[in-house]
Amino acid sequence: MSLVDLTDFNFDQLFSMSDDSNPLMMIIWILPIILFVFYGQRIQLYVTSGEIKKAIKKLDSFRAESRNELIDYVKKNTSPQNDPVVKLDRFLDYFTIMPVDMDPNGIVDKVKHTVRAREDYTREHIRTLSPQISDFELTKVQTLLELASSLQMIYKIINHMFLTAKKQNNYPLILPLQMILPFIIEQAEAMKEAIPAFKSGQPVGDGIGPMVVGKMMLDCNKETVSFQTSLAKIDFEERHLFLLKAEGPGSTVGRPADALEKIVSEHPIDAIIMIDAALKMEGEDSASVAQGFGAAIGGIGTERFQIEAIATTKRIPIFSIVVKQSVKEAITLMTKDIADKANETRLQVYEMIKDNTKQGQSVVVIGVGNTVGVPQ
Repeated sequence: MSLVDLTDFNFDQLFSMSDDSNPLMMIIWILPIILFVFYGQRIQLYVTSGEIKKAIKKLDSFRAESRNELIDYVKKNTSPQNDPVVKLDRFLDYFTIMPVDMDPNGIVDKVKHTVRAREDYTREHIRTLSPQISDFELTKVQTLLELASSLQMIYKIINHMFLTAKKQNNYPLILPLQMILPFIIEQAEAMKEAIPAFKSGQPVGDGIGPMVVGKMMLDCNKETVSFQTSLAKIDFEERHLFLLKAEGPGSTVGRPADALEKIVSEHPIDAIIMIDAALKMEGEDSASVAQGFGAAIGGIGTERFQIEAIATTKRIPIFSIVVKQSVKEAITLMTKDIADKANETRLQVYEMIKDNTKQGQSVVVIGVGNTVGVPQ
């Protein structure tokens, strides 16, 4: 009886590519081609779906965590009369329908009215949870509510897009979601990490504008010139300065456009200088300072439109100084690098005033941004 020698096996002959008649090589090369021709999109859909599922699970955890943080903060710090959970959950599902824009005439006023009506409604209904709540605590609860609501809306939209694509087994439909998801996750993580700073009332990166103007306001008389907006008047090298910032240390951006409108109606203004945080480009250094022209203010655009309209009507030039930072740095606890730029930026403001105005002229200096943790 003879034994088979299993060690005597010629792999080179089995996988030889010089022999076109080798059936095993034909299967090895042809089978993947057939699979990808008929099932390529489905395979890609399964692979991509696994990655997106992980991201959606992360968004869901952000949503749940922000909701729990909001509820815990309200229970511990505002002494609500009743259990606030049901009412807060109802707030989280609120939505805003923007006005019809088929006719653009007057659309800005409509948007401003809609947004302010929502803000006023939210503010008054937070008071119903705890009538004794201070204005400072109210602004923090309102900001936490906006963060939690935004995270919930992001989760719902991304989950909807994913389930729709998966339901139809439509790979091209899932491609846009795959492309935008890293940016969405970055913003969602920034919102989630912003919660501790707003809960404790500490300055965030976006508060660099109010911080600069707040330093210029030190030891000056202040007055409330518009809703949650503070004004101080000082003289600098025979020039009259009107300093504007949101009233700190609450979490608010104020209404600088309304304040500017009131000032311009009462005094001749020769220049407007705005200080704000700006989104840095990839590769740029964080906390770098840049100067430019135009209204440096973010948001939905209604405040900027109003400021630009005032400046255009009165022929007032607008100068801007921005401190560049990432999305995460803008809404999370202010870094030391950004905070250290406050004095340098303030000196640049004074230099800009001397370079662009004459003695006897008047300048409005606006510190734009969320003034949480930044008094005046």
